[in-house]
Amino acid sequence: MNYTLNQLQIFLKIVQTKSVTKASEELHLTQPAVSIQLRNFQDQFDIPLTEVIGRKIYITDFGHEIAEAAENILNQVQAINYKTMAYKGQLAGKLKLSIVSTGKYIMPYFLADFMKVHTGIELQMDVTNKSKVLESLKNNEVDFALVSIVPTSLDIEQLDLLQNKLYLVGNTETEYNGEKNIKKVFQDLPLIFRENGSGTRQTMEKFIEQNDIAVLKKMELTSNEAVKQALIAGLGYSIMPLIGIKNELHNNELQIIPVEGLPIKTNWSLIWLKGKKHSPISKALLDYIKTEKRTIVQQKFNWYEQY
Repeated sequence: MNYTLNQLQIFLKIVQTKSVTKASEELHLTQPAVSIQLRNFQDQFDIPLTEVIGRKIYITDFGHEIAEAAENILNQVQAINYKTMAYKGQLAGKLKLSIVSTGKYIMPYFLADFMKVHTGIELQMDVTNKSKVLESLKNNEVDFALVSIVPTSLDIEQLDLLQNKLYLVGNTETEYNGEKNIKKVFQDLPLIFRENGSGTRQTMEKFIEQNDIAVLKKMELTSNEAVKQALIAGLGYSIMPLIGIKNELHNNELQIIPVEGLPIKTNWSLIWLKGKKHSPISKALLDYIKTEKRTIVQQKFNWYEQY
């Protein structure tokens, strides 16, 4: 046997994605390069690791066992690297976060300089909707979560990062008559919602309920980006977080429609389970954000205060 760590990594990724093409994309390699390494790895075994039926690759039972062994080997190698860096006094290991989809416009700015200093940290950041974020937090699968609505069902601690402001938004091609009474405005506007489980949708629905607004025309889309594109195309209007529409406002593709009761204001908060024993990495990040939060907000989000 003369397989390499690179071959183990490539084979494991093929097993995980069930595709040579997807594996090559995730590993940032060409498809021929991945295929060659798979063939070289297979040549070291008398028993097939994979079989191709039609144009689809299937992993054999033996292949699954080898993949499990490969994962264990790679984890051990990673552990050695972490221990080496830790022995030299450097932070090393995994930092796991789960953030709501619109949080991708915020969290990277609070991580960038920290990650540049601590190069031994491997960041795993899952970007999904609120319900899945809270599930990951509840199951203690992550160090921190970023949300715009703090959950009441979990015993958590929090650090507020930035105010969240939600406005009624539409494209700039449609003329707006200047009506500010929220009930009258919503009589004619087709309103676009995010999917169930979205924090933005929850905020919208709470606002509509509190103001006793009748929404006659309704559309549902499953991502913030999809909502933006629908608004630009003129399909309707939506209540959206300001943080996610910076470029569209500056490019004059979207406009904020001033109406009574808006913006809705909440906070973007980093949260973690109360009593959680932080790793040296997560504690270092928390200390860093507490110290640098004001500077980061002033440098990266100064445009935000214009609205």
